[in-house]
Amino acid sequence: MLRYIAKRVLSAIITIWFIMTMTFILMNAIPGDPFASEKMNDPVIIANMKAKYGLDKPIIEQYGTYMRNYMHGDFGISFMKKGITTNDIISAGFPYSLAIGIWASLVILGFGIFFGIIAALRQNKFVDRVLMVLSTLGATIPSFVFATGFLYLFSKILGWVPSFGVNSWKGYIGPVIVSALFSLAYVVRLTRTSTLDVLNQDYIRTARAKGLPEWKVLGKHALRNALLPVVTYIGPMFAALITGSFVVEKVFGIPGIGNLFTNSILNRDYTLIMGITVFFSVILVICILVVDILYVLIDPRIKYQ
Repeated sequence: MLRYIAKRVLSAIITIWFIMTMTFILMNAIPGDPFASEKMNDPVIIANMKAKYGLDKPIIEQYGTYMRNYMHGDFGISFMKKGITTNDIISAGFPYSLAIGIWASLVILGFGIFFGIIAALRQNKFVDRVLMVLSTLGATIPSFVFATGFLYLFSKILGWVPSFGVNSWKGYIGPVIVSALFSLAYVVRLTRTSTLDVLNQDYIRTARAKGLPEWKVLGKHALRNALLPVVTYIGPMFAALITGSFVVEKVFGIPGIGNLFTNSILNRDYTLIMGITVFFSVILVICILVVDILYVLIDPRIKYQ
């Protein structure tokens, strides 16, 4: 087990290094620079700004400084927000996205697995067909449509939730529901398909032939194997949710990290773009690493190779 984890950790480190390097290369390959604007058309001012942020140094030296600072968790100073570090900007926005992501993940796993199992046990029945129709709608309708409809119904007409911001717990209801809908629909369908496949296996028929109660057949023999595809999906899903959705955060007026990332691209704030990209990549790699470890714990048939 330790050898397996060590290999996965080494693979994760190499992946993060590759992403950091590619991010640096792509940012430097973009034509122009963040200081080429109408407000800063004096070549002397532009040269001084480049010297201040070390952009006048050779590219190899810039890469070395970039990697050294990032290894110490220093994402640098924002180009567009004077005197504010990228770390401070991420620290200010990430708690909002994290809270929404955690609650959305709980909704997805709780309701997604439950309804997926119900649909599998009631295959081709009315309940199954209704759940499949709803899951199809949840996976195909864009999130901004759900977000707009939610605000119109529950904020404007009923007045149950605020229309902007997250100053109270009610402000999180809409973002959590809208953020969870796509993955919830996917998990329902994934759980249903996987459960049906497991229930048709020979060892399930053998367990039933032995006279085991149905709840024991499902809970001990079927569910554990049926959830393997869901566990695989959890890692990337969780990483995507806790790093924020630009559409959801924009519609609901949440200053989360997804909103910050889009604004940094529009403002050509290179340090913030690279900082958020690396931050997201590290979270994604860690989530996938945790899923890999959980995968072999759930299914002993998988060897540590």
